[in-house]
Amino acid sequence: MTAFKLLKVAFILLLVGLVSCNSIPEDQQEPRTVSRDGKAYLVQDSVLITTRDGAKVSAIVVRSKAETKPQPAILFHTIYTRAEDINRAYEAADKGYVGVVSYTRGKYLSPNEITPYEYEGQDVYDVIDWIAKQSWSNAEVGMYGGSYAGFVQWASMKEAVHPALKTIVPSVAAAPGIAEPMENGVYFNFHYPWWHYVTNNKTLDTVSYYNGKRWNDLYVDWYQKGVAYKQLDSLDGVPNPGFNKTLEHPTFDSYWKRMTLYNQADFSKIDISILSTTGYYDGGQFGTMHYLKSHYQYNPNAEHYLLIGPYSHFGAQEHPEKHILGYDIDPVAQIDIKAIIFEWFDYIFKGTQKPSLLQDKINCQVMGANTWKHAPSLDNMATDSLQVYFSKQRSGVAFNSTFDTGNLGVNEHFSLSESADATNYLEQTIDMSDRSQFSWNLSGDRSIVSETLTVGQGFSFATEPFDEDVEITGVIRGVLNVSINKKDFDCHVLLYEQTTDGTFFSLTLPFTTRASMSQDMEHRNLLTPNEKTAIPIRNFRMTSKKLKKGSRIVVVINGIKHPFSQINYGTGKAVSDETIQDAGGPLEIKWYADSFLTIPISRH
Repeated sequence: MTAFKLLKVAFILLLVGLVSCNSIPEDQQEPRTVSRDGKAYLVQDSVLITTRDGAKVSAIVVRSKAETKPQPAILFHTIYTRAEDINRAYEAADKGYVGVVSYTRGKYLSPNEITPYEYEGQDVYDVIDWIAKQSWSNAEVGMYGGSYAGFVQWASMKEAVHPALKTIVPSVAAAPGIAEPMENGVYFNFHYPWWHYVTNNKTLDTVSYYNGKRWNDLYVDWYQKGVAYKQLDSLDGVPNPGFNKTLEHPTFDSYWKRMTLYNQADFSKIDISILSTTGYYDGGQFGTMHYLKSHYQYNPNAEHYLLIGPYSHFGAQEHPEKHILGYDIDPVAQIDIKAIIFEWFDYIFKGTQKPSLLQDKINCQVMGANTWKHAPSLDNMATDSLQVYFSKQRSGVAFNSTFDTGNLGVNEHFSLSESADATNYLEQTIDMSDRSQFSWNLSGDRSIVSETLTVGQGFSFATEPFDEDVEITGVIRGVLNVSINKKDFDCHVLLYEQTTDGTFFSLTLPFTTRASMSQDMEHRNLLTPNEKTAIPIRNFRMTSKKLKKGSRIVVVINGIKHPFSQINYGTGKAVSDETIQDAGGPLEIKWYADSFLTIPISRH
């Protein structure tokens, strides 16, 4: 054979080889057999799934080698890329499912730019679609996961519910634009380092994220210098474009609406079974409740269960802490949420009994009573309600208080009255230009149970002691009637039980709001200076606790000025643009005595 013919044959063989290689989809990584704990698995740990717009999503698939028939798949999609994630896939395989872990585009083996939030809806839908088309799949998929991994489950149904998606179990679910990075319009600083954590590399930047001194020093530096909030990264010396992009969307606008479920069109079509989990001390409860309430509002016949107890953000996802912030939770609250999640999957996919703890749609642990309570809806959790007003009258009850300077002193509550007074008010003055003190109600080593109460520059109010045991269970509502001498301000409300020995028990996390955003999260409506305005309290976090005879309910209200969230100077300009130069004269708040809370209770 001549050299020319040899070259021609080689070229043809090369061409055939190229065609052959290109004909094998890159998402079809050949599985390898892995032996683990005496069991054999088929593992694909380098799968790349192509999305509708050509992006690549990195995924891991684990199957039991002993299973020969198509199976349901359990999908865990997350932005938090960790080496141990494959254990989730193994766990699902051990329980009779195909285990799939996938990552936000740009993470792990994906060549794309890391883009949190924005593409999750379409990408997760496409991952589900890919799963349903595999030979090992019976075209049934369930999802679980917490926080960001809770958000993506809801986001996957933004355009439509994939026919293969049969259930989701979102824990402590994030709700971008609604529950983070802001809450009722107020941005929290702890979201700032998160962007570095998840976008600095293909896995997680734990070195920077866990450098607590760096972040604390940054917040204090920002607070002391009084520069604009959007200049945090300039002070830090490292660009943070992801965080800054969120600051460009302080209201619930089209940017957030594209990624988050929020209206009738979004929720009315969701008819799959859902189990949500959260906790009284979970910052993500706000997001979980947004999804739950909206789902029932727009689909009253929804099969959506809630499991909630005295759990933190991490505890409510899989394994609750027995001791949380100084509080030893009741024995019946010490459950294995991860086990319940897989019991739920067996209920959906294998026809077994529903988890025994889910006796009704709403299932909550009553702190201090060592029992669980079950009801068909949030509105049916209590048999009665207590409406209390913020009176100007002193209660006569002295208590130990910690001031923002850290000093211990003696203070006296005002009264929570059962009658309104529309003319009287308490006046609070906050000098936004004075950085020598905070209007701060939580200490750095915050504890649920404390012998002192941090009032800061705010006011505390207390009921009369109860003459019998009383149970608080449900969601608190109310109205703050205020007038201020500026166009806007931020505030928060905290709720406690004060026991007969004077100890304070924090019943849930604070309610935080921006006055101009309290009526409408889509539009900012500035206040008219010195005009009385109603600020609704509509998303106070749920709690449940048995209050013993002799206890009181204590409420703390306060304006916000501290290093750990935005500072609203009240000019009406974009809050992220305001600086200490915008402080002007002190903020004057009149808290009117017809402000009230409606507290769901049951008497025993």
